[in-house]
Amino acid sequence: MAECIYTVNCKMAPTQEQMSEIEDTLKAFADACIWINDSVDARIRNRVIIHHFAYKDVRAKFGLSANLAVNAITRVAGNRKTAHLNGSDVVEFKPTSVSYDARIFAFRELDEMVSLTLLRSRQRIKLVLSDYQKDRLRGSRPTSATLCKKGRGYYINIQVKSEAPEPVHTNKVLGVDLGITDIAMTSEGQSFCGEAIKDIKNHYASVRQSVQQVVSKGTRSCRRRGRQLLNRLSGKESRYQKQINHEISKAIIARA
Repeated sequence: MAECIYTVNCKMAPTQEQMSEIEDTLKAFADACIWINDSVDARIRNRVIIHHFAYKDVRAKFGLSANLAVNAITRVAGNRKTAHLNGSDVVEFKPTSVSYDARIFAFRELDEMVSLTLLRSRQRIKLVLSDYQKDRLRGSRPTSATLCKKGRGYYINIQVKSEAPEPVHTNKVLGVDLGITDIAMTSEGQSFCGEAIKDIKNHYASVRQSVQQVVSKGTRSCRRRGRQLLNRLSGKESRYQKQINHEISKAIIARA
């Protein structure tokens, strides 16, 4: 049976001291990635070759453990390959995430904790788990994770492997073609017209144009009220579109 991998996002509850070391680890990891990308020839995308040029210096300059240094090299190599395929520049490395593998990360189900190697020590950090997250992690032995900072909070994205379910073979298939004039057309001939949405969009576009003229030429108070009105119009149009999409998808699922 094939394996599938899914990610469980868990909020962490570090102590003040742990938060400080997490911040230092995030910064050191990002600084290491930036240094590797700047110091190694940009044409080199092979992880092993980058490792040969950068590993010792990364360990000496940034104080990362052996595995954190290797993961920083792996991230730079991966980002370079992605940028090469997309024909773009390598994305900026920010102190918002650190990659972990089995040697420097462990999930402790009994304690509802994770054990992580940080910049100066190995720490056990408490998790805040919902029933859903507990169920997804129950009995698992994850070997990789990503430590993330979002706003002022810290999270750990734990990659869990499980057996994929057997595929269901059936000759009952419902195809759906998506468009603009007709938002959706099923293979059975059921059509969901987009004329009403088109009219609403044209109405809001006309109102926005009128308000924007006032905003560009009016007094300061008029401009402020105009901007507030534009924000409300944008929210109303977005909610209307979401509701229509929800009704259409619900009707298609009910038929299927």
